[in-house]
Amino acid sequence: MTNMEWIKLELGALYGGEVQRELTELNQLYRLYDGEVEGEEDARLTTNLIKKLIKEESRFMAGRAPELRVEAAAEDARAAGAIEDFLARTLGENRWQKKLLHGVRDCFVGGRVALCLDGGPGQALSVRFVPATEFVYELDEGGALAKLITFYGLNDFAERARQRVYRRKLWMDSGRCRIDEGVYDGYGRLVEARRQGEDTGLSFVPAYVIVNDGLTGDLFGESDARELAGNQRAYDRLRSDDIDALRFNMFPQKVLVDASQASVEHVVIAPGALIDLATDPSRAGSGQASASVLEPEFGYDQRYEHAIARIRGDMHDLMSVPEVSVEALKGFAASGKAMRAVYWGLMCRCEEKWAEWDDALRWMAKKLVEMAGIYGVEELPEVRFEVKVEHLYPIPDDEEDERARDLAEVSGGARSHLSYIRKWQPGADADGELRQIGLERGLFGA
Repeated sequence: MTNMEWIKLELGALYGGEVQRELTELNQLYRLYDGEVEGEEDARLTTNLIKKLIKEESRFMAGRAPELRVEAAAEDARAAGAIEDFLARTLGENRWQKKLLHGVRDCFVGGRVALCLDGGPGQALSVRFVPATEFVYELDEGGALAKLITFYGLNDFAERARQRVYRRKLWMDSGRCRIDEGVYDGYGRLVEARRQGEDTGLSFVPAYVIVNDGLTGDLFGESDARELAGNQRAYDRLRSDDIDALRFNMFPQKVLVDASQASVEHVVIAPGALIDLATDPSRAGSGQASASVLEPEFGYDQRYEHAIARIRGDMHDLMSVPEVSVEALKGFAASGKAMRAVYWGLMCRCEEKWAEWDDALRWMAKKLVEMAGIYGVEELPEVRFEVKVEHLYPIPDDEEDERARDLAEVSGGARSHLSYIRKWQPGADADGELRQIGLERGLFGA
Protein backbone atom coordinates (compact mmCIF):
# COMPACT_ATOMS: atom_id res chain seq x y z
CA MET A 1 0.00 0.00 0.00
CA THR A 2 1.60 3.27 -1.12
CA ASN A 3 1.50 6.48 0.87
CA MET A 4 -1.25 7.76 -1.42
CA GLU A 5 -3.35 4.63 -1.13
CA TRP A 6 -3.60 4.89 2.67
CA ILE A 7 -5.14 8.36 2.26
CA LYS A 8 -8.04 6.79 0.35
CA LEU A 9 -8.25 4.09 3.00
CA GLU A 10 -8.45 6.63 5.83
CA LEU A 11 -10.73 9.20 4.17
CA GLY A 12 -12.77 7.07 1.78
CA ALA A 13 -12.41 6.64 -1.98
CA LEU A 14 -14.29 9.79 -3.05
CA TYR A 15 -12.95 12.33 -0.55
CA GLY A 16 -9.54 10.61 -0.42
CA GLY A 17 -9.17 10.81 -4.21
CA GLU A 18 -10.02 14.52 -4.16
CA VAL A 19 -7.45 15.06 -1.39
CA GLN A 20 -4.79 13.29 -3.49
CA ARG A 21 -5.44 15.55 -6.47
CA GLU A 22 -5.38 18.57 -4.20
CA LEU A 23 -2.01 17.55 -2.68
CA THR A 24 -0.48 17.25 -6.17
CA GLU A 25 -1.68 20.75 -7.03
CA LEU A 26 -0.43 22.10 -3.71
CA ASN A 27 3.10 20.94 -4.50
CA GLN A 28 2.89 22.84 -7.79
CA LEU A 29 1.66 25.96 -5.98
CA TYR A 30 4.58 25.85 -3.54
CA ARG A 31 6.98 25.52 -6.47
CA LEU A 32 5.31 28.53 -8.07
CA TYR A 33 5.65 30.46 -4.80
CA ASP A 34 9.36 29.59 -4.76
CA GLY A 35 9.75 31.04 -8.26
CA GLU A 36 9.81 27.84 -10.31
CA VAL A 37 7.85 28.30 -13.56
CA GLU A 38 6.74 25.10 -15.28
CA GLY A 39 7.32 24.81 -19.01
CA GLU A 40 9.75 27.73 -19.11
CA GLU A 41 13.45 27.65 -19.84
CA ASP A 42 15.74 28.20 -16.90
CA ALA A 43 17.41 31.09 -18.73
CA ARG A 44 14.18 33.09 -18.99
CA LEU A 45 13.80 36.03 -16.66
CA THR A 46 11.38 35.57 -13.74
CA THR A 47 10.36 38.18 -11.19
CA ASN A 48 8.59 36.48 -8.31
CA LEU A 49 5.71 38.85 -7.62
CA ILE A 50 3.65 36.06 -6.04
CA LYS A 51 6.09 35.66 -3.14
CA LYS A 52 6.45 39.43 -2.81
CA LEU A 53 2.69 40.06 -2.57
CA ILE A 54 1.96 37.14 -0.25
CA LYS A 55 4.79 38.23 2.04
CA GLU A 56 3.48 41.80 2.08
CA GLU A 57 -0.04 40.59 2.85
CA SER A 58 1.06 38.22 5.64
CA ARG A 59 3.49 40.79 7.06
CA PHE A 60 0.73 43.39 7.28
CA MET A 61 -1.72 40.95 8.87
CA ALA A 62 0.55 39.12 11.32
CA GLY A 63 3.81 41.10 11.40
CA ARG A 64 2.67 42.17 14.87
CA ALA A 65 1.10 39.25 16.69
CA PRO A 66 -2.41 40.03 17.96
CA GLU A 67 -2.88 40.54 21.67
CA LEU A 68 -4.87 37.89 23.53
CA ARG A 69 -6.84 39.41 26.41
CA VAL A 70 -8.51 37.17 28.99
CA GLU A 71 -11.77 38.65 30.27
CA ALA A 72 -13.74 37.32 33.24
CA ALA A 73 -16.22 38.58 35.83
CA ALA A 74 -15.06 41.42 38.07
CA GLU A 75 -14.59 39.11 41.07
CA ASP A 76 -12.37 36.83 38.93
CA ALA A 77 -10.08 39.59 37.65
CA ARG A 78 -7.04 38.22 39.48
CA ALA A 79 -7.66 34.72 38.09
CA ALA A 80 -8.03 36.13 34.58
CA GLY A 81 -4.67 37.88 34.99
CA ALA A 82 -3.01 34.60 36.01
CA ILE A 83 -4.44 32.81 32.96
CA GLU A 84 -3.33 35.65 30.68
CA ASP A 85 0.20 35.50 32.11
CA PHE A 86 0.28 31.73 31.53
CA LEU A 87 -0.78 32.12 27.88
CA ALA A 88 1.75 34.90 27.25
CA ARG A 89 4.54 32.84 28.81
CA THR A 90 3.61 29.65 26.91
CA LEU A 91 3.37 31.43 23.56
CA GLY A 92 6.62 33.27 24.18
CA GLU A 93 8.42 29.98 24.90
CA ASN A 94 7.06 28.63 21.61
CA ARG A 95 8.33 31.63 19.57
CA TRP A 96 4.74 32.47 18.74
CA GLN A 97 5.46 35.62 16.70
CA LYS A 98 7.63 33.77 14.18
CA LYS A 99 5.42 30.69 13.99
CA LEU A 100 2.27 32.75 13.49
CA LEU A 101 3.79 34.73 10.62
CA HIS A 102 4.97 31.56 8.87
CA GLY A 103 1.65 29.83 9.53
CA VAL A 104 -0.30 32.71 7.98
CA ARG A 105 2.00 32.62 4.96
CA ASP A 106 1.51 28.85 4.54
CA CYS A 107 -2.24 29.34 4.77
CA PHE A 108 -2.19 31.93 1.98
CA VAL A 109 -0.12 29.66 -0.29
CA GLY A 110 -1.76 26.29 0.42
CA GLY A 111 -5.29 27.46 1.23
CA ARG A 112 -5.30 25.95 4.72
CA VAL A 113 -3.04 25.22 7.68
CA ALA A 114 -3.36 23.11 10.85
CA LEU A 115 -2.76 24.69 14.26
CA CYS A 116 -1.57 21.81 16.47
CA LEU A 117 -1.09 21.64 20.24
CA ASP A 118 1.25 19.02 21.69
CA GLY A 119 1.91 17.95 25.24
CA GLY A 120 1.80 15.18 27.81
CA PRO A 121 2.24 14.49 31.52
CA GLY A 122 5.39 16.24 32.68
CA GLN A 123 5.95 17.85 29.27
CA ALA A 124 5.80 21.52 28.31
CA LEU A 125 2.97 22.46 25.98
CA SER A 126 3.96 23.30 22.40
CA VAL A 127 2.23 25.13 19.56
CA ARG A 128 3.02 24.58 15.91
CA PHE A 129 1.57 24.99 12.42
CA VAL A 130 1.48 22.24 9.80
CA PRO A 131 1.28 23.26 6.09
CA ALA A 132 -1.41 21.86 3.81
CA THR A 133 1.07 19.54 2.06
CA GLU A 134 1.73 17.64 5.30
CA PHE A 135 -1.70 16.79 6.67
CA VAL A 136 -5.14 15.45 5.79
CA TYR A 137 -8.20 15.68 8.00
CA GLU A 138 -11.82 14.72 8.43
CA LEU A 139 -14.73 16.42 10.20
CA ASP A 140 -17.65 14.81 11.97
CA GLU A 141 -21.30 15.60 11.22
CA GLY A 142 -21.24 18.53 13.62
CA GLY A 143 -18.25 20.13 11.93
CA ALA A 144 -15.76 19.27 14.71
CA LEU A 145 -12.39 17.78 13.87
CA ALA A 146 -12.71 13.99 14.04
CA LYS A 147 -9.40 12.88 12.50
CA LEU A 148 -6.07 14.51 11.68
CA ILE A 149 -3.11 12.74 10.03
CA THR A 150 0.19 14.57 9.69
CA PHE A 151 3.10 13.19 7.68
CA TYR A 152 6.44 14.22 6.18
CA GLY A 153 9.41 12.55 4.53
CA LEU A 154 12.53 11.78 6.54
CA ASN A 155 14.71 11.20 3.46
CA ASP A 156 14.54 11.58 -0.31
CA PHE A 157 15.66 8.16 -1.56
CA ALA A 158 14.24 7.13 -4.95
CA GLU A 159 13.88 3.48 -3.91
CA ARG A 160 10.58 3.05 -2.07
CA ALA A 161 11.86 0.36 0.26
CA ARG A 162 14.49 2.81 1.60
CA GLN A 163 12.13 5.78 1.90
CA ARG A 164 11.04 6.78 5.39
CA VAL A 165 7.86 8.73 6.15
CA TYR A 166 6.84 9.88 9.62
CA ARG A 167 3.09 9.59 10.15
CA ARG A 168 1.00 10.69 13.13
CA LYS A 169 -2.71 10.02 13.39
CA LEU A 170 -5.07 11.59 15.93
CA TRP A 171 -8.70 10.51 15.97
CA MET A 172 -11.77 10.44 18.19
CA ASP A 173 -12.96 7.11 19.57
CA SER A 174 -15.94 6.98 21.97
CA GLY A 175 -15.33 10.51 23.18
CA ARG A 176 -11.59 10.04 23.68
CA CYS A 177 -8.72 11.20 21.48
CA ARG A 178 -6.31 8.41 20.50
CA ILE A 179 -2.98 8.53 18.73
CA ASP A 180 -0.98 6.36 16.33
CA GLU A 181 2.61 7.36 15.63
CA GLY A 182 5.31 5.65 13.61
CA VAL A 183 7.71 5.57 10.68
CA TYR A 184 6.71 3.94 7.38
CA ASP A 185 8.50 3.07 4.15
CA GLY A 186 7.53 4.15 0.64
CA TYR A 187 5.09 1.25 0.34
CA GLY A 188 3.22 2.34 3.47
CA ARG A 189 4.58 -0.52 5.57
CA LEU A 190 5.24 0.11 9.25
CA VAL A 191 8.98 0.24 10.00
CA GLU A 192 9.04 1.69 13.51
CA ALA A 193 6.02 1.87 15.81
CA ARG A 194 6.20 4.60 18.43
CA ARG A 195 2.62 4.73 19.72
CA GLN A 196 -0.32 2.55 18.78
CA GLY A 197 -3.86 3.54 19.76
CA GLU A 198 -2.81 5.28 22.97
CA ASP A 199 -5.31 7.44 24.85
CA THR A 200 -4.02 11.03 24.87
CA GLY A 201 -6.11 11.86 27.91
CA LEU A 202 -8.01 14.48 25.93
CA SER A 203 -11.65 14.64 24.92
CA PHE A 204 -10.83 16.51 21.70
CA VAL A 205 -8.36 16.35 18.84
CA PRO A 206 -5.70 18.94 19.80
CA ALA A 207 -5.70 20.66 16.42
CA TYR A 208 -7.67 23.30 14.53
CA VAL A 209 -7.73 23.47 10.73
CA ILE A 210 -7.77 27.08 9.48
CA VAL A 211 -9.24 27.45 5.98
CA ASN A 212 -8.32 30.48 3.86
CA ASP A 213 -11.43 32.22 2.47
CA GLY A 214 -13.63 29.70 0.64
CA LEU A 215 -17.37 29.05 0.81
CA THR A 216 -19.60 27.15 3.21
CA GLY A 217 -18.45 23.55 3.51
CA ASP A 218 -15.14 24.17 1.72
CA LEU A 219 -12.53 21.80 3.20
CA PHE A 220 -9.63 22.87 0.99
CA GLY A 221 -9.69 26.68 1.08
CA GLU A 222 -8.52 29.13 -1.56
CA SER A 223 -4.88 29.67 -2.43
CA ASP A 224 -3.76 33.25 -3.04
CA ALA A 225 -0.90 31.88 -5.14
CA ARG A 226 -3.39 30.18 -7.46
CA GLU A 227 -5.18 33.49 -8.05
CA LEU A 228 -1.94 35.18 -9.06
CA ALA A 229 -0.53 32.38 -11.22
CA GLY A 230 -1.92 33.53 -14.59
CA ASN A 231 -0.76 37.13 -14.17
CA GLN A 232 2.66 35.93 -12.98
CA ARG A 233 3.15 33.89 -16.16
CA ALA A 234 2.06 36.81 -18.37
CA TYR A 235 4.37 39.18 -16.48
CA ASP A 236 7.36 36.87 -16.84
CA ARG A 237 6.71 36.35 -20.57
CA LEU A 238 6.60 40.09 -21.19
CA ARG A 239 9.77 40.69 -19.20
CA SER A 240 11.58 37.89 -21.03
CA ASP A 241 10.36 39.05 -24.44
CA ASP A 242 11.59 42.54 -23.62
CA ILE A 243 15.05 41.21 -22.77
CA ASP A 244 15.06 39.17 -26.00
CA ALA A 245 14.08 42.24 -28.02
CA LEU A 246 16.92 44.22 -26.51
CA ARG A 247 19.40 41.41 -27.02
CA PHE A 248 18.55 40.84 -30.69
CA ASN A 249 17.99 44.45 -31.72
CA MET A 250 20.62 46.38 -29.78
CA PHE A 251 23.39 45.41 -32.27
CA PRO A 252 23.23 47.27 -35.61
CA GLN A 253 23.51 45.24 -38.83
CA LYS A 254 26.40 45.72 -41.29
CA VAL A 255 25.34 46.24 -44.90
CA LEU A 256 27.71 45.72 -47.87
CA VAL A 257 26.49 46.79 -51.34
CA ASP A 258 28.12 45.71 -54.65
CA ALA A 259 31.07 44.20 -52.76
CA SER A 260 33.04 41.26 -54.13
CA GLN A 261 32.69 37.81 -52.62
CA ALA A 262 36.28 37.85 -51.43
CA SER A 263 35.76 41.20 -49.62
CA VAL A 264 32.69 39.91 -47.85
CA GLU A 265 34.39 36.72 -46.70
CA HIS A 266 37.35 38.60 -45.25
CA VAL A 267 35.42 41.24 -43.33
CA VAL A 268 36.53 41.28 -39.68
CA ILE A 269 34.25 42.73 -36.98
CA ALA A 270 36.59 44.03 -34.29
CA PRO A 271 37.56 47.36 -32.72
CA GLY A 272 39.86 49.31 -35.12
CA ALA A 273 39.59 46.69 -37.88
CA LEU A 274 39.88 47.84 -41.52
CA ILE A 275 37.75 46.54 -44.38
CA ASP A 276 39.46 45.89 -47.71
CA LEU A 277 36.38 46.66 -49.79
CA ALA A 278 36.50 45.83 -53.50
CA THR A 279 33.73 46.19 -56.07
CA ASP A 280 32.27 43.01 -57.51
CA PRO A 281 33.77 42.59 -61.04
CA SER A 282 30.31 41.92 -62.41
CA ARG A 283 29.26 45.41 -61.26
CA ALA A 284 32.30 47.18 -62.73
CA GLY A 285 31.27 50.34 -64.51
CA SER A 286 27.71 50.21 -63.18
CA GLY A 287 28.20 50.27 -59.44
CA GLN A 288 30.59 51.08 -56.62
CA ALA A 289 31.08 48.96 -53.48
CA SER A 290 29.92 50.62 -50.27
CA ALA A 291 29.50 49.73 -46.58
CA SER A 292 26.95 51.08 -44.11
CA VAL A 293 25.26 50.30 -40.81
CA LEU A 294 21.52 49.64 -40.44
CA GLU A 295 20.39 50.91 -37.06
CA PRO A 296 17.29 49.21 -35.59
CA GLU A 297 14.23 51.35 -35.00
CA PHE A 298 11.68 49.98 -32.58
CA GLY A 299 9.43 52.09 -30.40
CA TYR A 300 7.31 49.75 -28.28
CA ASP A 301 8.45 51.18 -24.92
CA GLN A 302 5.21 52.98 -24.09
CA ARG A 303 2.99 50.00 -24.92
CA TYR A 304 5.26 47.63 -23.03
CA GLU A 305 5.35 49.82 -19.92
CA HIS A 306 1.55 50.17 -20.02
CA ALA A 307 1.05 46.38 -20.33
CA ILE A 308 3.53 45.53 -17.60
CA ALA A 309 2.06 48.15 -15.27
CA ARG A 310 -1.47 46.86 -15.90
CA ILE A 311 -0.46 43.30 -14.98
CA ARG A 312 1.28 44.46 -11.80
CA GLY A 313 -1.75 46.57 -10.92
CA ASP A 314 -4.09 43.61 -11.42
CA MET A 315 -1.96 41.45 -9.11
CA HIS A 316 -1.94 44.15 -6.42
CA ASP A 317 -5.71 44.58 -6.78
CA LEU A 318 -6.29 40.83 -6.39
CA MET A 319 -4.48 40.90 -3.05
CA SER A 320 -5.77 44.39 -2.07
CA VAL A 321 -2.13 45.39 -1.53
CA PRO A 322 -1.65 49.08 -2.44
CA GLU A 323 1.04 49.69 -5.04
CA VAL A 324 2.83 52.63 -3.47
CA SER A 325 6.49 53.61 -3.46
CA VAL A 326 8.56 54.73 -0.49
CA GLU A 327 8.57 58.26 -1.89
CA ALA A 328 4.77 58.28 -2.05
CA LEU A 329 4.50 57.07 1.54
CA LYS A 330 6.70 59.87 2.87
CA GLY A 331 3.84 62.31 2.47
CA PHE A 332 1.56 60.12 4.60
CA ALA A 333 4.07 59.14 7.29
CA ALA A 334 3.04 61.95 9.63
CA SER A 335 -0.64 61.04 9.52
CA GLY A 336 -2.01 57.73 10.73
CA LYS A 337 -5.40 58.52 9.16
CA ALA A 338 -3.85 59.02 5.74
CA MET A 339 -1.93 55.76 6.06
CA ARG A 340 -5.11 53.95 7.03
CA ALA A 341 -6.85 55.37 3.98
CA VAL A 342 -4.08 54.04 1.73
CA TYR A 343 -4.18 50.58 3.33
CA TRP A 344 -7.93 50.47 3.96
CA GLY A 345 -8.57 47.80 1.30
CA LEU A 346 -5.83 45.57 2.71
CA MET A 347 -7.13 46.09 6.26
CA CYS A 348 -10.62 44.99 5.16
CA ARG A 349 -9.15 41.92 3.48
CA CYS A 350 -7.18 41.05 6.63
CA GLU A 351 -10.25 41.53 8.83
CA GLU A 352 -12.09 39.08 6.60
CA LYS A 353 -9.32 36.53 7.12
CA TRP A 354 -9.21 37.25 10.87
CA ALA A 355 -12.83 36.06 11.07
CA GLU A 356 -11.45 32.52 10.66
CA TRP A 357 -8.20 33.05 12.54
CA ASP A 358 -9.84 34.66 15.60
CA ASP A 359 -11.88 31.50 16.23
CA ALA A 360 -8.71 29.43 15.98
CA LEU A 361 -6.80 31.67 18.44
CA ARG A 362 -9.65 31.64 20.96
CA TRP A 363 -9.83 27.86 20.66
CA MET A 364 -6.05 27.63 21.14
CA ALA A 365 -6.08 29.76 24.28
CA LYS A 366 -8.88 27.78 25.94
CA LYS A 367 -7.41 24.40 25.00
CA LEU A 368 -3.96 25.36 26.28
CA VAL A 369 -5.52 26.15 29.66
CA GLU A 370 -7.46 22.89 29.60
CA MET A 371 -4.40 20.83 28.62
CA ALA A 372 -2.32 22.49 31.33
CA GLY A 373 -4.79 21.18 33.90
CA ILE A 374 -5.09 17.69 32.39
CA TYR A 375 -1.33 17.16 32.07
CA GLY A 376 -0.43 18.90 35.33
CA VAL A 377 1.72 21.51 33.59
CA GLU A 378 0.53 24.36 35.82
CA GLU A 379 -2.17 24.94 38.38
CA LEU A 380 -4.52 27.57 37.01
CA PRO A 381 -7.71 28.93 38.62
CA GLU A 382 -10.90 27.38 37.30
CA VAL A 383 -13.07 30.30 36.25
CA ARG A 384 -15.26 31.10 33.27
CA PHE A 385 -13.44 33.38 30.90
CA GLU A 386 -13.51 34.67 27.34
CA VAL A 387 -10.60 35.50 25.06
CA LYS A 388 -10.57 38.79 23.19
CA VAL A 389 -8.28 39.04 20.15
CA GLU A 390 -6.96 42.53 19.37
CA HIS A 391 -5.50 42.95 15.88
CA LEU A 392 -2.35 45.04 15.58
CA TYR A 393 -1.51 46.49 12.18
CA PRO A 394 1.82 48.24 11.45
CA ILE A 395 0.18 51.65 10.95
CA PRO A 396 0.92 54.60 13.25
CA ASP A 397 -2.04 55.95 15.19
CA ASP A 398 -2.73 59.62 15.79
CA GLU A 399 -2.85 59.02 19.54
CA GLU A 400 -1.53 62.42 20.64
CA ASP A 401 -4.11 64.33 18.60
CA GLU A 402 -6.87 62.02 19.84
CA ARG A 403 -5.76 62.46 23.45
CA ALA A 404 -5.78 66.24 23.05
CA ARG A 405 -9.31 66.16 21.60
CA ASP A 406 -10.56 63.92 24.42
CA LEU A 407 -8.98 66.19 27.05
CA ALA A 408 -10.69 69.19 25.42
CA GLU A 409 -14.01 67.32 25.63
CA VAL A 410 -13.39 66.61 29.33
CA SER A 411 -12.59 70.28 29.98
CA GLY A 412 -15.67 71.38 28.04
CA GLY A 413 -17.94 68.98 29.88
CA ALA A 414 -18.72 66.86 26.80
CA ARG A 415 -16.92 63.82 28.21
CA SER A 416 -16.65 62.51 31.76
CA HIS A 417 -13.38 61.91 33.58
CA LEU A 418 -14.44 58.30 34.07
CA SER A 419 -14.87 57.76 30.31
CA TYR A 420 -11.45 59.28 29.62
CA ILE A 421 -9.69 57.10 32.21
CA ARG A 422 -11.36 53.92 30.96
CA LYS A 423 -10.33 54.69 27.39
CA TRP A 424 -6.71 55.68 27.93
CA GLN A 425 -5.92 53.70 31.08
CA PRO A 426 -7.83 50.43 30.63
CA GLY A 427 -5.80 48.63 33.29
CA ALA A 428 -6.25 51.28 35.97
CA ASP A 429 -8.82 51.42 38.76
CA ALA A 430 -11.04 54.18 37.32
CA ASP A 431 -13.00 54.74 40.53
CA GLY A 432 -9.81 54.92 42.56
CA GLU A 433 -8.34 57.44 40.11
CA LEU A 434 -11.44 59.63 40.41
CA ARG A 435 -11.24 59.55 44.20
CA GLN A 436 -7.56 60.51 44.03
CA ILE A 437 -8.35 63.39 41.67
CA GLY A 438 -11.02 64.66 44.06
CA LEU A 439 -8.63 64.34 47.01
CA GLU A 440 -5.88 66.27 45.22
CA ARG A 441 -8.31 69.01 44.21
CA GLY A 442 -9.37 69.35 47.85
CA LEU A 443 -5.77 69.50 49.03
CA PHE A 444 -4.63 72.08 46.48
CA GLY A 445 -7.87 74.09 46.40
CA ALA A 446 -8.51 73.39 42.74
